[in-house]
Amino acid sequence: MHFLEQNKYSDKWFRSDKEFNDLYPYYIKAMAFKHWTALPIARKAADFLAAEPGGSILDIGCGVGKFCLAAAKHKPGSFYYGVEQRKWLLHYAEQAKTELELENVHFIEGNFTQLDFDHYDHFYSYNPFYENLAGTDKIDDSIDYSVELYNYYNRFLYRKLQQKPPGTRLATFHSLEEEIPSDYHLVGSAANELLKFWIKE
Repeated sequence: MHFLEQNKYSDKWFRSDKEFNDLYPYYIKAMAFKHWTALPIARKAADFLAAEPGGSILDIGCGVGKFCLAAAKHKPGSFYYGVEQRKWLLHYAEQAKTELELENVHFIEGNFTQLDFDHYDHFYSYNPFYENLAGTDKIDDSIDYSVELYNYYNRFLYRKLQQKPPGTRLATFHSLEEEIPSDYHLVGSAANELLKFWIKE
């Protein structure tokens, strides 16, 4: 297949959320509205996080990889890493990555607390710990949930973000903002202030 034809083939998946979600089986698509980042949100977040090319951006709790994949297509000059505890979700993330032929995306199976944050420059967080609160929608029952874990994860991320150098960027979506250190300043927002942009000073 000619290179331009390949690009057109890949581009068709990014025309709408409906078309993008067709990369996944029905039961994954059914969770899209509540659990996966919509394409317009991913693009706005990528515009902010990848303001300068060459950076490494970590999506904490990447699910089936939609943010990383959409951001990688929209801002190909940066590198995107998604960490996810559920191996079965990463299976679909890897399948989608192969279908889209994106080389600047990498998925990591595991808990984000096991990562070396020195390897990443900027961060995306779609409220990844919210499932731990009572009465919230759970993706499945394959991992432990508790208020104690919710608090632990927020404190852990808070400390890691605190240790990052000035200029570190953070994009949060639907965040309760308990993970954000005081030296991260709000510099913008979108989607009725559900998507917020922060820079460490």
